Amino acid sequence: MVVPLLSLHVKSLGASPTVAGIAGSSYGILQLFSSTLVGCWSDVVGRRFSLLVCILCSALGYLILGVSTNVFLFVLARVPVGIFKHTLSISRALISDLVPEKERPLVIGQLNTASSVGFILGPMVGGYLSELDGGFCLTCFTCFSVFILNAGLVWLFPWSEVSVSSTKSSLRLGKNDARLGKTDLGVQEASPSPGSMVGEKARRAPWTEVTATLQDMKSLVFSEMWDIFLVRLLMAVAVMLYYSNFVLALEERFGVKPKVTGYLISYSSALGALAGLVLGPVLRLYRHNSHRVLLHSNVLTFLLLLLYSVAPTMGAVVVSSTLLSFSTAIGRTCITDLQLSAGGAQTRGALIGMGQSVTAVGRIIAPLLSGVAQEVSPCGPPSLGAALALVAIFIMSLNKPRCGGDQSDRLKSE
Repeated sequence: MVVPLLSLHVKSLGASPTVAGIAGSSYGILQLFSSTLVGCWSDVVGRRFSLLVCILCSALGYLILGVSTNVFLFVLARVPVGIFKHTLSISRALISDLVPEKERPLVIGQLNTASSVGFILGPMVGGYLSELDGGFCLTCFTCFSVFILNAGLVWLFPWSEVSVSSTKSSLRLGKNDARLGKTDLGVQEASPSPGSMVGEKARRAPWTEVTATLQDMKSLVFSEMWDIFLVRLLMAVAVMLYYSNFVLALEERFGVKPKVTGYLISYSSALGALAGLVLGPVLRLYRHNSHRVLLHSNVLTFLLLLLYSVAPTMGAVVVSSTLLSFSTAIGRTCITDLQLSAGGAQTRGALIGMGQSVTAVGRIIAPLLSGVAQEVSPCGPPSLGAALALVAIFIMSLNKPRCGGDQSDRLKSE
């Protein structure tokens, strides 16, 4: 509801384009550095408490934004939102705690579908409210109210921290059971009881837990998971390059008006929301092998980016946009599932947070690459995106045993 109106509001406060750009970038920079820390913090203090704090702090940020009358208050309002608005990431970590591994990609896909519907409806509601008297303030207050409602739902929902604690304790041995080849039963027998975990956490200060978890994350990422995060970065930048000059490229290549391009973007977003519904049959077809699904979806994304780059007609553009909505949505879900499978249960929140940080790096890199590529041709950004997708496919093919592991075999044995 609020994001599409931010540029208009900061302009109405008298900010220059440069100041407005700096104010807008502050949110992304804060998200870049806070994603992993907040995810790690949720591993230590528990999902319910961290989710409540993040929701309430984000609500405070939107309340301040609604009453901002100068640029200083505008920037100040973006600080708590930039640091704490990781509710979707913590929700993914919570889902991975509560659902069996076999069902995790499907449920995360359904969560992505719900959030996609929010991205479709939100701008419509915000646009309607902005037309009323004091529209921006009313929109921010409505957003604040929705966050408070979410906090109440989190407080009332009857999910148990005991099940989360026992899940997080399943890998206190320090290695992932998928990489060690151990069964879930053996890990559960070796893991401590929830009572002993509570005693251990009581003896260790929260900042000690966070420091230890970050150290474990550093060794895990640089030794075993570098390929997964590199693939995530490359594919994120590839898709961002596709969208970076979408409106301008269609206008220059085919004379399409921005209004029609907006309809096409909304159509693609709606299809992306439906992609979560087809993920279940796709996973069953691939016998729940997330690596293979991700590899094939990346190959399809590469081919579609290539098709869009050389598309001779608008019909080819519509076909590529339609299929890209499905391939990218499925790819996002599968790369998250691979991260969680490779990293283990102890650091789920930190892993998802680090994935968000990687995506934030992509948001910084993509505009720079897009500007350089667009100097060559309107088709330059998507062509460069196709090249990056091809590199990601090459990395996945070389590191198939480590990326894919034996997840499907382990699930079939369960």
